Amino acid sequence: MRMTQTLPSYLKHHFLIAMPHMEDPRFAQSVIYLCEHNADGAMGLVINRPSGLNLGDVLEQTSPELSVPLDIGERIVFNGGPVQSERGFVLHRGPRKWESSLDLGPLQLTTSRDILVDMTRGQGPGESFVALGYAGWEAGQLEQELLDNVWLSCPADYHILFELAAELRLDAAARSLGIDLGLLTSQAGHA
Repeated sequence: MRMTQTLPSYLKHHFLIAMPHMEDPRFAQSVIYLCEHNADGAMGLVINRPSGLNLGDVLEQTSPELSVPLDIGERIVFNGGPVQSERGFVLHRGPRKWESSLDLGPLQLTTSRDILVDMTRGQGPGESFVALGYAGWEAGQLEQELLDNVWLSCPADYHILFELAAELRLDAAARSLGIDLGLLTSQAGHA
């Protein structure tokens, strides 16, 4: 008898939607865009948690010499996750690569300051999401959390990521699966 091995199913370019019973306050009621997911682990950005800072605040700290247009300065900066919370990440569309850009396929993830400078000059990407910090999982950790029903997952919807207001993203991501999170209980049931 020949045994076949099933390959793991990775969720790169998917949203993770926290289930109502999520106990970790850093991720309760969160939606995460998974930038990477493979045998070594996973990395993503929480897309619905504004940090209380805007891009103008960040640029004032990192590049006080820049003249920041009001429309750029008022852009929300998000809490991307608890790992390296002082480091900036720009998730964006567009063919141009900046100094430290990682090609994710349909999107790019840039961590270098040059993208922010270009954004202030009107030469940045057309669609972008800016966050401080990221969420990370070690090998097998996310898979176990999925088995434990901590997260729902669905293919990422770039309309939700780039166009919807932060407070609408959780419900919109759940609705893309046909789920109303308000109808799910936070209590686990046992038969």
